[in-house]
Amino acid sequence: MARRRRRSNEIFSMSFLDCMSCGFGAVILFFMIINSHVNATTENENAELMAETNRLEIEVLEGRKNLALKRNTMQKLETKMEDADSQIAQIIALIRELQAELDKYDNETLAKIERVEKLQSDIKSLEEEVRRLMAIKAEQDAAGEQVRTFKGDGDRQYLTGLKLGGERTLILVDRSASMLSDRLVNILIRRNLPEDEQRRSRKWLQAVQTVDWLTSQFRPDDQYQIYMFNNLAEPVIRGTEGVWLTAGDGTQLSEAVRVLRRTTPKNGTNMHGAFAVVKSLDPRPDNIILLVDGMPTMEAATTDKDRVGAIERQNIFARATRELPSGIPVNIMLFPMEGDFDAPISFWSLALASNGSFLTISRDWP
Repeated sequence: MARRRRRSNEIFSMSFLDCMSCGFGAVILFFMIINSHVNATTENENAELMAETNRLEIEVLEGRKNLALKRNTMQKLETKMEDADSQIAQIIALIRELQAELDKYDNETLAKIERVEKLQSDIKSLEEEVRRLMAIKAEQDAAGEQVRTFKGDGDRQYLTGLKLGGERTLILVDRSASMLSDRLVNILIRRNLPEDEQRRSRKWLQAVQTVDWLTSQFRPDDQYQIYMFNNLAEPVIRGTEGVWLTAGDGTQLSEAVRVLRRTTPKNGTNMHGAFAVVKSLDPRPDNIILLVDGMPTMEAATTDKDRVGAIERQNIFARATRELPSGIPVNIMLFPMEGDFDAPISFWSLALASNGSFLTISRDWP
């Protein structure tokens, strides 16, 4: 009876405990399986994350390395740029110094060139002044030897080509009616005017001024004679036929010019009589100066011809030149006549044949 009560007090039997143990074991096994699976998955994921982390760390390290290298490169570049800027500044300063020095040299060179040019100009001016002063001195020296002086309009005392040398100079002055003008019509008009008016003819006054200029070129010891001719030839100073005058007597020279100014051009041109004067002088002249305006119109003191043609005038001239002794230069001063085309070539030929000179006088000389 007692044994029956012990059995009725046991709540869990062996089978129940076994089931519970098996259940707990199964739960534990399940958790273990799950845990192992979770650990495996976690380990795989961690491995991947670690690998990614390592890769990123490597990249970070590479980036830091590259950044450091770039910083170093930048520093080097900045240093180089600073050095380059410094060198550029030095070069610019040197260029400025050189430019300033070059400008200085250029200015000095220009100044030197200007000084040289100025000196050359001054030298040229001084040379011209010396030449002018020497010319004045020569004129003064010559004036000291000259008996008379002459000054034309504008100081035109020069004459190129005329041979004024010689110890004895004979001046032959044409005083025919053609010396009233260089145009035939005007000659016909003026020869009917009063003599005072005729003597004021431009052409005749020019001839007188030419004689005035010629006489101013004589030296005191020169000998001279002045004859005027138309149909006749006679000395300007009466009573001196065949006689040489001395230029040292300035009064006589001035009187000769005054006589010419009081002389009235008239009548024809007898060149035979003019050239015959050369033979009447003893000793003969060594220089002849002939003032003429055209070909001769007669070969004697009188003529019965009212008109003489060009060919006849050439023949008269040719015969008249035979009166001239050889070896005496004849210097021709031609006052051109309108329409007398043979005169220039004929008188030029005479000057050339006698070794003289031939000049055509312009309207504004002397």
